[in-house]
Amino acid sequence: MKTTQMNRTVALTLAGVFMTMMSMAQGDKASRPSPPAMASGKINGATITINYSSPSVKGRQVWDPSGTLAPYGKVWRAGANEATIFETDKEIKVEGKALPAGKYSLFAIPDQKEWKFIFNSQTGQWGIKRGGEANRDPANDVLTVSAKPSKSSSMNEKLVYDVTGKAVVLKWENVEVPIAIK
Repeated sequence: MKTTQMNRTVALTLAGVFMTMMSMAQGDKASRPSPPAMASGKINGATITINYSSPSVKGRQVWDPSGTLAPYGKVWRAGANEATIFETDKEIKVEGKALPAGKYSLFAIPDQKEWKFIFNSQTGQWGIKRGGEANRDPANDVLTVSAKPSKSSSMNEKLVYDVTGKAVVLKWENVEVPIAIK
């Protein structure tokens, strides 16, 4: 009887140690190849926060129809790992269209002359599905806007978002895309 109880105790202890190690390994997101990043700032009294994972170019092709990271014409999670999260504490105008206060997954459809940005009410999902396409349910799209990309004045090895007084700017490789916000 005592041996059975001791075996159970050892098994439960080992299971607890294993679970703790697994949760600690999952919790160290900073050691990922595309580490977590955050951009935050105020625009017309609204606090805008973007939580994303920041991939690096690492010599890869980023933008074009055959780009391996964010190909033209396809929905992209606007970052790496989990879907990028865009949050505003007040209603704002994004490219002239109203976006209610809240938390949204941010997706993009890059292209040479015009990008589409999609604000989706589903949050917390991994950024891509097993097949590689963005993990976005179009039924949850709240707002889609267009923005014009431009050539960056410098090379950005890592994806960066910048919240300025008038826009949120995505910067990566040799591209910058400002999304006007009021």
